[in-house]
Amino acid sequence: MLAILSAPRKLIAYVFAALSLIVLSACEPLPGGGGPLINTQTPVPVALLVPRGGGNSGDDILAQSLENAAKLAISDLEGVKIDLRVYATAGDPGTAQSQAIKAVNDGAKIILGPVYSAEANAVAVGVASKGVNVLSFSNNATVAGGNLFILGPTFDNTARRLVRYAATQAKGNIVIAHDTNLAGELGKNAIQTAIGQTGGTSMSAAVGYEFSQQGVVAAIPQIRQAVQNGAANALFLTANTDGALPLVTQLLSEAGVNPQTTQYIGLTRWDVPPQTLELPGVQGAWFAMPDPTMTQRFSSRYAQAYGGQPHTIGGLAYDGIAAIGALVKAGHSNALTGAALTQGAGFQGVNGIFRLFNDGTNERGLAVAQIQNKRVVIIDQAPRSFAGGGL
Repeated sequence: MLAILSAPRKLIAYVFAALSLIVLSACEPLPGGGGPLINTQTPVPVALLVPRGGGNSGDDILAQSLENAAKLAISDLEGVKIDLRVYATAGDPGTAQSQAIKAVNDGAKIILGPVYSAEANAVAVGVASKGVNVLSFSNNATVAGGNLFILGPTFDNTARRLVRYAATQAKGNIVIAHDTNLAGELGKNAIQTAIGQTGGTSMSAAVGYEFSQQGVVAAIPQIRQAVQNGAANALFLTANTDGALPLVTQLLSEAGVNPQTTQYIGLTRWDVPPQTLELPGVQGAWFAMPDPTMTQRFSSRYAQAYGGQPHTIGGLAYDGIAAIGALVKAGHSNALTGAALTQGAGFQGVNGIFRLFNDGTNERGLAVAQIQNKRVVIIDQAPRSFAGGGL
């Protein structure tokens, strides 16, 4: 997980909200979705890789939150013992790889972390020959696959959820407005794919704009024309709150793309930071978010245990331990193989349900939120199982 729209290592909360991505070569896959056999009657060694020790205070705070969340998850397990071993990566791919190899040599049967996709790729490559799977906190789908699974929410997941909801609300004639940088192009592709997979929806046009103030200003007439020419009733934006979103929504509204008749839909979280909710141009917009009831429950428990709020992505460490614990509890020696990790029923995490796919990506049960009078209102609840629709 790395920022594209801002300087490297900017506040990770915004990185998470923006679902920023970088392209790296995929790791070498394990044949047949393998993994080590374990003894479920003894504590299972799990390595947790955190970005501590690189001299970045934000990374150190994140590292502690991930470690705290993992320990909280372990305390919630019943009938399962986890031997958690924490390794510092300094947020560096080379260090992360050497620490992962050390962890496996120390006996780790699965690796939880690291955070950044460059680290995750290096770790997965380093331990592939050892037959060990990696559950990374990254959301970068381009590095997923083989023995590397990502736990962070993805553009594809979010786009599917929102496009399917739009279809149920007769808002399926969609124009896409996207940045022409890497994140914007990947976001556009995710939305296009979701539209192609969802009945009752169509793409009227896709309008790109240069990631700059001048680029946004120049593109506004084109976006307005695309909406009018196609009689579009929805406008799906890839812009995020740390980038072009404030300017795009303001100028579109001023140009006559009325959000009351043309539904604005955001691919990223539009409630982070909270000041975004004050913007006139985002009122009435939809975006997807984790189950707020589950998220608040975790935050409260974390605060009781550690005296503060968890980091924005701290819950991913809890989710990883929860998945490992659920599989180990079944008592099978192949509990940590690729086949076990990708079982269809999924897992219950602190942000709601989630499941892992054979290609290393994931699906999370998301709620659809709307900004109403500068507040976030859930208009379609997150699903509680993968048996039903709505994902």
